[in-house]
Amino acid sequence: MRAARARLLEWFASRGWSPASFQRAAWSRGLDGGSGLIVTPTGSGKTLAAFGGALLEAICAPVEPTRTRGKGVKPARIKVLWVTPLRALANDTVRALREPLDALETGWTVAMRTGDASARDRRLARTGQAEVLVITPESLALMLSYPDSAALLGGVRWIVVDEWHELMGNKRGVLLQLCLTRIRAMAPTARTWGLSATLGNLAEAAAALLPADGPAPHILGASRRRKVILQTLLPDAGEHFPWAGHLGLSQLQRVSELLIGVRSSVVFTNTRSQAELWHKALSSVWLEAPETLALHHGSMSQALRAQAEQGLRDGSVRCVVATSSLDLGVDFPAVDQVFQIGSPKGVARLIQRAGRAKHRPGEAGSIVCVPTHALEVVEYAAARQALLSGDIESRPVPRLSLDVLAQHLVTLALGGGFERDAVLREVRRTHSFSTLTDGQFTSVLDFIVRGGAALEHYPDFRRVEIDATGVYRMTDRRAAMRHRLNIGTITSDGSMLVRLLKGGSLGSVEEGFLSRLKPGDVFQFAGRSLQLARVQDMTAYVRIAKVRDGRVPKWAGGRMPMSSELGRQVLLTLQRDRHSPEMRYARGLLDLQASLSQLPSPQRSVAESIHTRDGWHLFLYPFAGRVVNEGLAALLALRWGRIQPNTFGYAANDYGLVVSAQARAEMDVASLARLLSPNHVREDLLEGVNLSELSRRQFREVARVAGLLPPSLPGRAPRSMRQLQASSGLLFDVLRQHDPGHMLLEQAQREVMEQQLDVAAIAAALTQLRMTGPDLQHPASLTPFSFPLWAESMRGQLSNEDWKTRIARTAKQLEERNARKLRRRAGR
Repeated sequence: MRAARARLLEWFASRGWSPASFQRAAWSRGLDGGSGLIVTPTGSGKTLAAFGGALLEAICAPVEPTRTRGKGVKPARIKVLWVTPLRALANDTVRALREPLDALETGWTVAMRTGDASARDRRLARTGQAEVLVITPESLALMLSYPDSAALLGGVRWIVVDEWHELMGNKRGVLLQLCLTRIRAMAPTARTWGLSATLGNLAEAAAALLPADGPAPHILGASRRRKVILQTLLPDAGEHFPWAGHLGLSQLQRVSELLIGVRSSVVFTNTRSQAELWHKALSSVWLEAPETLALHHGSMSQALRAQAEQGLRDGSVRCVVATSSLDLGVDFPAVDQVFQIGSPKGVARLIQRAGRAKHRPGEAGSIVCVPTHALEVVEYAAARQALLSGDIESRPVPRLSLDVLAQHLVTLALGGGFERDAVLREVRRTHSFSTLTDGQFTSVLDFIVRGGAALEHYPDFRRVEIDATGVYRMTDRRAAMRHRLNIGTITSDGSMLVRLLKGGSLGSVEEGFLSRLKPGDVFQFAGRSLQLARVQDMTAYVRIAKVRDGRVPKWAGGRMPMSSELGRQVLLTLQRDRHSPEMRYARGLLDLQASLSQLPSPQRSVAESIHTRDGWHLFLYPFAGRVVNEGLAALLALRWGRIQPNTFGYAANDYGLVVSAQARAEMDVASLARLLSPNHVREDLLEGVNLSELSRRQFREVARVAGLLPPSLPGRAPRSMRQLQASSGLLFDVLRQHDPGHMLLEQAQREVMEQQLDVAAIAAALTQLRMTGPDLQHPASLTPFSFPLWAESMRGQLSNEDWKTRIARTAKQLEERNARKLRRRAGR
């Protein structure tokens, strides 16, 4: 092993590198049989830290390139299982792992098993004829559905989970936990290492990745955090800047000037729609060859995304407009500059994106932040303070996702079968199911065997059988095919393929958007103007349009809520920061807010009661993020109606909420205190929202994951979202009537309360508001904080005037009126 270390260090030196202390520690502890979590900034060398131990073993026992194993089935060679959350990241990981293996002449083969894998890689993965297998969680689950999975994976010595923070907080991570505990049963000596760049709850992250009854995990990190340089692209002094907005295209000229000055850039946006619009806007002022400006987001085809990625590597692309599809560890050392359009909404996301610039060990990350409206400037100042203090968001791990467990158990039944008690002990070793009760497990088994009490008479729902020895197995070939097609189906966006009439896929767009278009209509997608020709078999056939205009698709989940950590930091910044460039620029707006009403702080929250032509409004600023604020708004509307019958509407953004009454409704301190009571929050929310309808929608996703809504078989037209909704709605009604205690119904309601309504966070916000006031103000007009909320509340109102025109006119009137007021005050 000493000679192997010397060769590895020689290779490092040939690249001009020296192993960091955390890399050496990971190699040593991994070789000693330890497992753990490596948490270091993007670009600091996590990949080689996790792979170094396996590299040393490969150097010690190289594989002869021309070896033969005789006739018959060759033994599996998989020694390293490298799990990655994204297919794009898988391609880059294969490249990064092959480089040292080839340079050190180990003879090891690297293969990829993802939806984008080549036929060669699929064959190597299926037969186990590669020492290193790069794979996604869904493809790993698919491997476990075959009876020979134990023979393929029994020799695994290293398991590496890349970008663990991207998986641990969702059901894909739950599925991976279950898969890993099954692999550890096949390969008991395998070590597991997780890689993460940005994470707040490290102990929980390690607990979710590793078995609960295993040895204490090693949590390793760089001795010094990678520096992140944050620069805000501020408007000129005295320049008009909107009080509210979401696109930031008013900054187009400044951004384009900065793009010209460097070799390569990535422009990050928060949504796919915004990425499409910014790409279109930049292309209108782009002076170089069109192919040097690219677009990259998750709804585009893999081929188009790969072109953009390769263009960054070889220098043929100078700028890519992207979403979170390029957030993760794809290695682009040539990128000189990164932009963030609009608020990053979270500190971890900001660090991740800043790390894309100069993605090399020892280099500082940097990011140019482009505000889309005036108040976003404060968020950037708050983000800088959060970076300095190391205040990074936590990612809670889902617990007891029984729909995922049902899918996993059917996979095991198909992959050779399982025994009840043994698999229960195995499942309980995972973090997400450590508290699984015997009754819950029995319910899941009953569901996969007979569908539950209400569905037992339908053969399609009886998927698993119990043989004479008590082993649970799946033997029906048609059911097996359906299940393999459904493996990993965690979410569904009801998308339709977009294909050119002359051939070639561009990606997918949500069905709801395309259903509103007629043949001949033009829309923007994948950086192109497209004209819809026809829709057939859930595919939209298009041709390139001659006009550079048209609507831009909107995808579900397009609004990204601000994290509670960043919200708290904004409040601290409003109170403490007077000297940063951002706060100096925002001082005039904040002084106006203070003169008309009051500035909120961590010690004192603010409420505003304002009467306008549109009604009587109560504004409140918890800075808790859009999701929590929307739940709070619904709750306050219900409670206000109990105090005074009226017709109420509400709206919310990341900063606050507004509840609006049509008839006269005065608000006083006593009434406000009643509205903000932290008591009976769950009961009031259940009364104030349509829980049945919310549960019905959530049930569709739960039912898909659990296998109640399997996909169409190959060769048949895929079912539309409308058909899926009808099928899930019928199942929901049948179960609610005939089996109201069904585990999937209960899970759908629990997920609504925990995720969509977030009852615990709403109750915590109410408690905080009661502790900090709030001070009830009665401004004579809308304030800088209340105006964006008022504008949002006007979206749904009927008018023969365009919404943007109304909002722009009102904003101009308010700004002119308040400017006169400030000038008079300064004159005194």
